[in-house]
Amino acid sequence: MLWSGSSPLSVMRESMWGFLLFAGVAWLAVGWSVLRLEPADIVGVTGPVIFFGALCEIVRALAGTKTWWVNAAMAVLFVGTGVVVLLDRDSTYTTPASLIGWFLMVRGAVDIAVATMNRGTDRTWGLMVVVGALQAGLGFYAASPFARTADPVIVTLGALGVLRAIADLVTALRLREVAAARHDVLRLTPEREAGMTGYAAGMNDYEAQPQPPARHRADAGMEQVEKL
Repeated sequence: MLWSGSSPLSVMRESMWGFLLFAGVAWLAVGWSVLRLEPADIVGVTGPVIFFGALCEIVRALAGTKTWWVNAAMAVLFVGTGVVVLLDRDSTYTTPASLIGWFLMVRGAVDIAVATMNRGTDRTWGLMVVVGALQAGLGFYAASPFARTADPVIVTLGALGVLRAIADLVTALRLREVAAARHDVLRLTPEREAGMTGYAAGMNDYEAQPQPPARHRADAGMEQVEKL
């Protein structure tokens, strides 16, 4: 439950883990589906897959992490990559394979850099480094001369879906854990809550009592002199 001071932006950020969880499941579906493609469908599917990757980057940017600007820049970059794939009229698999490799190499390098930067605060950083290294290596293979036929491109697309599913699922669960921990910080223990309630009641009773009028020091001094 969100505390009463939550702004609409913070509420939206804290709900992003659900979108990333959905994205992870969708990536798994993509990884399974593309393995059943016919070679003629590769060019038509590669563009939408990259566009979906750009959409996931937008969701990550809206999550409000300190590297949101990196995700926003990659979203723009991947949209341009998807447009190039759709506009390309090459009948071979050279362009789709090279652009899939480009997508994987960029995403893998960013995953490694961000995970290394967060190694002091994120216990999943080692897993993300491994995922990033696998993506970068797979992208290097896809951009190489070895991936110029249909079968390697299809397998690369399937592996892309599985690796992105792992990355988004881990990020989603991590965001949910951080949001829950933030709420726990705002929640008092029963003992402290009882103490705060008693303190507030005491302050109310004190303020409700009539207070004697303030007296000037000079008046008090004159009274002392008269008594003498």
